[in-house]
Amino acid sequence: MSADTAQPETPAIEEMDMGALLEMEDAQPGQLRRGEIVEGMVMGASPDGLIVDVGTKTEAVIPQSEMLSLGVDGAAKLKAGDTVKVMVLQPSSSEGHAIVSLDRARGEEGWDTLAVRHESGEIFDAQVTGHNRGGILVNVDGVNAFVPLSQIDSVRRDDPDAAGQLANLVGNSIRLKVIELNRKRNRVILSERAAMAEVRKEQKDKVLDELQEGQIRTGRVSSITDFGVFVDLGGADGLAHMTELTWERGKKAKELYNVGDEVQAYILKIDRDTKKISLSLKRAQPEKWDSTVNRFVIGQILIGRVTKLMAFGAFVRLDGPVEGLIHISELSNRRIQHPKDVVKEGDVVPVKLVRIEKDRHRLGLSLRQARNDAEAMGFQFDANGAVIDYPDDVREQFQLPPRDASVPVRRQPKTAQEAIEQAVSRDPEPISAFAHAFAQALENAEAGSVVAATVVDASVEAPAEADTEAAGAVEAAAATALVEEAAAEAAVETPLAEAAEQETVAESSDAGEAVAETQDSSEATAAATDAENGATDGSPAEAAAPSEGEESADGS
Repeated sequence: MSADTAQPETPAIEEMDMGALLEMEDAQPGQLRRGEIVEGMVMGASPDGLIVDVGTKTEAVIPQSEMLSLGVDGAAKLKAGDTVKVMVLQPSSSEGHAIVSLDRARGEEGWDTLAVRHESGEIFDAQVTGHNRGGILVNVDGVNAFVPLSQIDSVRRDDPDAAGQLANLVGNSIRLKVIELNRKRNRVILSERAAMAEVRKEQKDKVLDELQEGQIRTGRVSSITDFGVFVDLGGADGLAHMTELTWERGKKAKELYNVGDEVQAYILKIDRDTKKISLSLKRAQPEKWDSTVNRFVIGQILIGRVTKLMAFGAFVRLDGPVEGLIHISELSNRRIQHPKDVVKEGDVVPVKLVRIEKDRHRLGLSLRQARNDAEAMGFQFDANGAVIDYPDDVREQFQLPPRDASVPVRRQPKTAQEAIEQAVSRDPEPISAFAHAFAQALENAEAGSVVAATVVDASVEAPAEADTEAAGAVEAAAATALVEEAAAEAAVETPLAEAAEQETVAESSDAGEAVAETQDSSEATAAATDAENGATDGSPAEAAAPSEGEESADGS
């Protein structure tokens, strides 16, 4: 072969050698190609990840970051001998082994699965693999997805400890729904809130069919607001308003319950059209109220503390969860504009039990009707009916401050007269018809007692000839008693002070005329007696002389 014919054959040989080498490399068994999905067998674990036999001379390694689809501690879920599909990332690394990914191999199928779920609106469970300040990370069938904080149902955005709660979700399985999917941008957005809304809707419909008004169900506090507490009854949330949380007043919801507390709830009302459930937590435990009220009787004097003032009256806590209402008309004998004119919140007051309504869990109380008994117990009141001093045992029981030394201790009356004096002295208004009538009665009682005593002494010690004068005194005392009775009736029947004064003055003048008529009657009786004894002259002086003469003649 000549040199001219051999020379053009050299490039063809070189070209064939290059193509053959490439084909030979691809055709060699056990060689890996980038992006290829192969099947391997788990051999064991290493610090770098899982060791997998993919049929080559060297093993392949799955890094921890490439098996997030297995969840937290995913390497522990695979054991030696398990078969897995992986995608080749590097056929050969600097360490001499291949780098493969479990997540990317599953991701090809995962994108298709997520697309189907996005179209159908399917709800599925997935495990939280990580978190950041914006939300949580989830791996769904090898596809990394994100759940924003606004789409997390179990964590509130305004919660100061939101970051800590997000960290606690790592490793937990939650229910999710696909709300955004973009494979080109490798973007998947999931929502727990949307998923749980549908789940609760289904569960709520089921629970609504089972619930009946008047039932007591066990639930768990799901959230607390300023106006009440929401309770999860097993898929359906009901609201217990602030007024239905406890029998005690002045308590806030956050002081009574915490999120997650298990409670007994009484079903107040079910609106099946709006799917709203009204609950009562206090009515689920009626035995506390009933057991306390069963110890009370109508007319009993109780001691309690004022908890709240309203325009129509004052609420008083008596014992434990039991409260009663003092209507504004039962606070004082006087007409008042508002309960604050007599009591204020925190005051300790004696009250009389006037009404018990067990079906409505209500008690009717009266402060003004308890006043007389309370004064006998040691309470002191001012002119408006407000308590100004307490007995020592009440001070100790309710931990009241020590008695003010400037307030004099009122001595308890021992007689009716002392009681009247104290009643009159407590009323500073001179125009009060009630006080005026008592004052008049007191004056008349004093005058009547003096006259009666004089009559009794005269009837015992006076000689027989003074019987006529004693009879006149008795008649005068009787007339005075009539005056007292008339004055008392005038005080009761006359509501205005001026009318009471006018009738008292009129009756006093009538009483004076009655006394004058009584005296004239006494003189006429004496004259008739003298005439019967033989007096010839009509004058009283001459009639007296023969009487003396007869006495001296009889005595001789």
